[in-house]
Amino acid sequence: MRHRRTTARMTETDEMTKPMTGAKMVVQALKDQGVDVVFGYPGGAVLPIYDEIFQQEDIRHILVRHEQAAVHAAEGYARSSGKVGVALVTSGPGATNAVTGLTDALMDSIPIVVLSGQVPTFLIGNDAFQEADTVGITRPCTKHNWLVKEPDRLSGTIHEAFHVARSGRPGPVLVDIPKDVQFATGKYIGREPAKRNSRYTPQVKGDPEMIAELAGAIATAKRPVIYSGGGVINSGPAASQLLRELVAETNFPVTSTLMGLGAYPASGANWLGMLGMHGLYEANLAMHGCDLLINIGARFDDRITGRTQDFSPHSRKAHIDIDASSINKVIHVDIPILGDVAHVLEDLLRVWKSQGRRTDAAALKKWWAQIEEWRAVDCLKFDPSSKTIKPQHALSRLEALTKDHDRYITTEVGQHQMWAAQYLGFEAPNRWMTSGGLGTMGYGHPASIGVQIAHPDALVINVAGEASWLMNMQEMGTAVQYRLPVKQFILNNERLGMVRQWQELLHGERYSHSWSEALPDFVKLAEAFGAKGIQCTDPDDLDDAIREMIEHPGPVLFDCLVEKHENCFPMIPSGEPHNKMLLANARTQGQITAPGAVLV
Repeated sequence: MRHRRTTARMTETDEMTKPMTGAKMVVQALKDQGVDVVFGYPGGAVLPIYDEIFQQEDIRHILVRHEQAAVHAAEGYARSSGKVGVALVTSGPGATNAVTGLTDALMDSIPIVVLSGQVPTFLIGNDAFQEADTVGITRPCTKHNWLVKEPDRLSGTIHEAFHVARSGRPGPVLVDIPKDVQFATGKYIGREPAKRNSRYTPQVKGDPEMIAELAGAIATAKRPVIYSGGGVINSGPAASQLLRELVAETNFPVTSTLMGLGAYPASGANWLGMLGMHGLYEANLAMHGCDLLINIGARFDDRITGRTQDFSPHSRKAHIDIDASSINKVIHVDIPILGDVAHVLEDLLRVWKSQGRRTDAAALKKWWAQIEEWRAVDCLKFDPSSKTIKPQHALSRLEALTKDHDRYITTEVGQHQMWAAQYLGFEAPNRWMTSGGLGTMGYGHPASIGVQIAHPDALVINVAGEASWLMNMQEMGTAVQYRLPVKQFILNNERLGMVRQWQELLHGERYSHSWSEALPDFVKLAEAFGAKGIQCTDPDDLDDAIREMIEHPGPVLFDCLVEKHENCFPMIPSGEPHNKMLLANARTQGQITAPGAVLV
């Protein structure tokens, strides 16, 4: 028996330290990490890796048309699947083109691994062809990065990269691999030995004393609000379920950041909608007037807080976050809890139930009555037009006609993004992919490709503006090549809509370079790529056109011509508090300033 166990251990060790080339190590490490798809673009410095990819069938490679798109596609794949996304780029411009996607993933805490080629080690520092200091360039926009100069260290580094990307606060990492290391032979180390050797062990359990203090604050709160963020979704499905359980236990109102949509269902009775600069009236006024603010997995972004000294001025504040640097960074909190959202909520609910705690039902009833008054304002109401398609109407119809499908939504960045967040409802996490922190125009199209790869049978729609979509329009070729039925739903106002809105409201209606006089015919453009193009200009034709888009089995470019000068409301002007919102007046089509929050 002892001899058999020893033999088994030796066999395992032999399996985990096979000699192989660096390029083969890369592919084997990806397989061991469970990777089934890589988004990339080849070049001289990664040809050995591409040669290994060619000789296997376990990992699918998706050839994008630009390295930025490769990283955004990996983001879309990661966010919709819960797995780590992978992108492969060459040296020099291949790596520098990936910087925008890396920064986007860092801001929004998306777990991706980017593998970049590098010139041979003996040429590093000589300004060789397509050489760049990739590690130096990407240090500020990755969670961590590595330059691997020794083949024996390559496989362990890749495994560590996946561990770092997915653990703690998720984020992007990069591994820079010189070409001679890809050709050289070294010892391959398997996933489990590498994991055992990792020194990265983020704290996941919260402080029991702080959790108990939060439970006490919940019991005495009279005007509470739960402020959820993308950290709830990043923590996994259990965290979203625990958030719903906490809301059910307490009957507290719940709002969300742009990144947290879907963590709590939009159809839930306690849902206030999104908060922040273009958040809902009731959500923002509840945040301003609350006496207990429970931040779960959000980072107090400036689009949420507005003027920080006036942010939620009457409240006691709790913050649950796995990233220690986020706590007390922007807003000082009274109850800081460092830990993973799912672990902390599980412990909080256990403490709450075991102590037989109860909320202040009478105070909550009064608070909900106030919230219902704010809800009655109906801040998203708009006057439809019989002549032109209002963007709000377009998204309302898109919601009505697609909500019963197995649907995933990505967006570009601008007015359409905010309208999508306002008018589309999400009942589950990982169904909404948008660029939040960085606000990257050009994100949505390649992200929708990554989502479609992860969910081949789902309805994947990218809500776009014409200007933002054009930034990565070349990825239509990727969609056609791989027969991906992604739908590009463009709200075409022939303007840089959000720029134009700010120029109207804040810059004296001086419209400096906020429109294009040379837009393409999107239907012809779609056909040139081999896709289907649809244009709709009449509100009466909109439903049929959306149905045609949904039913078409291949990629579709839908050009929805909308009202050119519609503004996105509600809106908190930059630097103002939550009770200084601009609302659209449906009767006059002007704007009114919201009254201050009424404290109950």
